[in-house]
Amino acid sequence: MEYSHWINLKAILDELLERGHEVTVLTPSATVFVDPSNSSRLHAEVFPVRIDREDLATFFETLITLWSYEWRKLPLLVYGAAMQDMAFQYSRLVKQQCESAVLNNDLMEKLKKGRYEVVISDTMCPCAELIAEILGIPFIYSLRFIMGNTYEKYCGGLPSPPSYVPVPMAILTDKMTFMERVKNMLFYIYFDFWFQNFDVKDWDQFYSDVLGRPTTLCETMGKAEMWLIRTYWDFEFPRPYLPNFEFVGGLHCKPAKPLPEDMEKFVQSSGEHGIVVFSLGSMVKNLTDEKSNLIAAALAQIPQKVLWRYKGKKPDTLGPNTKTFDWIPQNDLLGHPKTKAFITHGGTNGIYEAIYHGIPMIGVPMFADQPDNIAHMKAKGAAVEVDFNSMTTEDMLNALKTVINDPSYKENAMRLSRIHHDQPVKPLDRAVFWIEFVMRHKGAKHLRPAAHDLTWYQYHSLDVIGFLLACVATVVFIVTKCCLFCCRKLGKTGKKQKRA
Repeated sequence: MEYSHWINLKAILDELLERGHEVTVLTPSATVFVDPSNSSRLHAEVFPVRIDREDLATFFETLITLWSYEWRKLPLLVYGAAMQDMAFQYSRLVKQQCESAVLNNDLMEKLKKGRYEVVISDTMCPCAELIAEILGIPFIYSLRFIMGNTYEKYCGGLPSPPSYVPVPMAILTDKMTFMERVKNMLFYIYFDFWFQNFDVKDWDQFYSDVLGRPTTLCETMGKAEMWLIRTYWDFEFPRPYLPNFEFVGGLHCKPAKPLPEDMEKFVQSSGEHGIVVFSLGSMVKNLTDEKSNLIAAALAQIPQKVLWRYKGKKPDTLGPNTKTFDWIPQNDLLGHPKTKAFITHGGTNGIYEAIYHGIPMIGVPMFADQPDNIAHMKAKGAAVEVDFNSMTTEDMLNALKTVINDPSYKENAMRLSRIHHDQPVKPLDRAVFWIEFVMRHKGAKHLRPAAHDLTWYQYHSLDVIGFLLACVATVVFIVTKCCLFCCRKLGKTGKKQKRA
């Protein structure tokens, strides 16, 4: 997967390299964020695909623009249909890439000769589990979540009681009112229906054809030895999980390094007011003129200096306290002692850098998991949300003043930071430990729940419930028959006595 997904996975791969492992990145010839020609020690195995880089970049940019600006304005049912169509488009794109890899006989033979020990993959791109099956080696997933937790729930066996586990993208917390639990259940049912009607039949048939035996995408995914979840209890709400699920949120975070000289000079010029860091992530290149101007107008009214990662046309309302950059060292800025707040789109990587350094947030979620992520931070008292589509200059200004001037937000951000740092093993070390564990033991079957061997009705004990109900019904039937029989006998005996 591209963008922040790759950034997170690369942190793991770099650490594996530091520990003496050989790492090969299997990547299509068309990528947006993964550069196989760079000087990294990661060896890239590039396979040709039918789509080129420009078309791939256009696909993602169109997707982001529609998701951010257009689809949320649509009625709920139309929005749901648009989301479904988007998911199908993405799935077809990924399936094309997967076919290009696994049907490339020369590539597969080369990988088999490589004697690899484990496959590591992001669940957003199905195919790695199929390649692992072909190579006959274990595989491990790295993920935040997949639509509605469907893959984790159905393929990984992760328990998800809808009574208190909010469905991802429902934008709820674990403490729900009755109507919120109704909403959560509707999302639960919707994503179950979505999962069953997603194009898994095509994937199932494809996997069966490649492996030469009947199988399904979900069955193959369910063979994952470990699921490395990119969150932790500083972010998550308490919920049940399984021994082969490990939380490694914030594994990419590091102590802040010194800033470039010109940037440090600008930061120091803020005096006692400090600075605000502003970034909408790696996927959003620019905003509409209207959005950029209303945001810039709000930033111009605060006493803090603002460092804004922004590549678009310079806003007319940009104040002298705000400086735009094509790129910023986000982690280093968030770890700077003068940083007062972080304006973020709500990507998991950025949120974790803010948690790591104890910085309160103004969330401007735009698409994907971002609204859900900001909902978590709001519930924990470390963020204020501003609606991207309806926000005004006043909304952004009020949110900034609240987060900067109300000490509770800083206190809550620092509390989350203390929780994050107070772990017996660092997240990156934990992720690498389990990867090396799987390599040492050729898997981790002893952590795999027996739920994978049960049918859906066995998993929910419907056969047992049916049997017990049948037993109760049989006992009730026999007792009723016996009582009726006794009553008839007593009735006949009474009549005989009266005749006598």
